[in-house]
Amino acid sequence: MSPRLSDTQGPRLSPAVRAHLADSRSCLAEATTARTPASRYVSAHLAALRAAAAILAARPRPMEGRRRRLRSAWELLPEAEPQLAEWAAYFSVSAAKRAAAEAGVVRGISRADADELLADAETFVTTVESLLGIPTQPQLPVDVPLAG
Repeated sequence: MSPRLSDTQGPRLSPAVRAHLADSRSCLAEATTARTPASRYVSAHLAALRAAAAILAARPRPMEGRRRRLRSAWELLPEAEPQLAEWAAYFSVSAAKRAAAEAGVVRGISRADADELLADAETFVTTVESLLGIPTQPQLPVDVPLAG
């Protein structure tokens, strides 16, 4: 029987898992200080994506067959950690809006959208850290006015 994520603590986590978590926290910090709703939204979503990557790196799946279609992290996450299935569905929906913002289509992202996604990404990252046995330190709020 393979170990659960909560049993994988401390130095047993690979450098890749730790790097994804560090990137995730860095993206959260960027989101907190972002000056526009679109940049806050993008950074918050990327923070969640990096946290999902940490789970996927910690729980690799064997390849079945020679070729498999490419699947997003949000499609793979529920297989790696079923208790994150609702989070995966939530962030999967927000991925299209993030892609649009990255392409310069920002009119559909309000300040409230960006703030909500940032709060949810913070909760998700903390949940992932907890599952991986990493002590977490909550992000301190920074009151940076957003343009738009």
